[in-house]
Amino acid sequence: MNANPAAGILVIKLGAMGDFVQALGPFAAIRRHHNDAHIVLLTTPPYRELAQASGYFDEVWTKGRPGKMDIAGWFDLRRRLRGGGFDRVYDLQTSDRSSFYMRLFWPGPIPEWSGIASGCSHPHANPDRDAMHTIERQAEQLVLAGIPGADIPEAPPVDLAALGQNENISRFGLGERYGLLAPGGAPHRPEKRWPAARFAELAKDLAERGLTPVLLGGAGESALTAEITALCPEAQNLAGQTSLLDLVSLAQGAVAAVGNDTGPMHLIAAAGCPSVVLFSKASDPALCGQRGASVTILRRDALSDLSVAEVVDALAL
Repeated sequence: MNANPAAGILVIKLGAMGDFVQALGPFAAIRRHHNDAHIVLLTTPPYRELAQASGYFDEVWTKGRPGKMDIAGWFDLRRRLRGGGFDRVYDLQTSDRSSFYMRLFWPGPIPEWSGIASGCSHPHANPDRDAMHTIERQAEQLVLAGIPGADIPEAPPVDLAALGQNENISRFGLGERYGLLAPGGAPHRPEKRWPAARFAELAKDLAERGLTPVLLGGAGESALTAEITALCPEAQNLAGQTSLLDLVSLAQGAVAAVGNDTGPMHLIAAAGCPSVVLFSKASDPALCGQRGASVTILRRDALSDLSVAEVVDALAL
């Protein structure tokens, strides 16, 4: 399908944060290829602000993940999909859920569909797709759908100028030199976290070098960040206080960042901040590692085996 000024395009990307950030390159490529089309993103509420600020979409729909028993939500999603006037769908979620959405167009017409849904017009049929890094996998999917590979950035193009000025981060009072620390992660995956005491030691090291240690995380990680500030009072705790656009601004002003394999580190690294990302055997950077202009991956089977000295060396401050 060639770029069509009259086309309606739907892009599906529901989450999680790291996956969403690594879809920014494909989003940009779809926007360039369908430069005059009306492009709608189907996603979930946490990514509305970033998606709207990116400029890649004409509309952002956030009710993309109705619960199993949310009958009204499913009927509303079906109504919107069937009434959207879509000529093509790019399913970048490529899950069983998002593939099922093709059935919601029944009895038709069904738009052209790039993804893994059975019977779709532009399948990503590479049997090794699950062994590819997210960025390369999505790039190959788009090439098979007719978008030139040269149009697809190798790393997410997160540009503050393109995103537009968000809230002024001077409200945090960080000063000119600060480093970002992301000590959290999925609560059900504790094996992906470097010990809080090590983050506290690292925060002390940054403070001794004249950098303000800045702790990032969601509101649910406030106990973890409070544990670190108790050991390093110089650290500033911003857990639960930052939007995704704040993270972009903070990353672009930071000297460096260190964090576990967690969503904020994808955005921080993609924004160009020199980043050290810590991996345990619980996740594979070859499949999902952060990408950016200056990213170092440190991996140990157990993150408790990783010393503060090794992290500081990797930072090369």
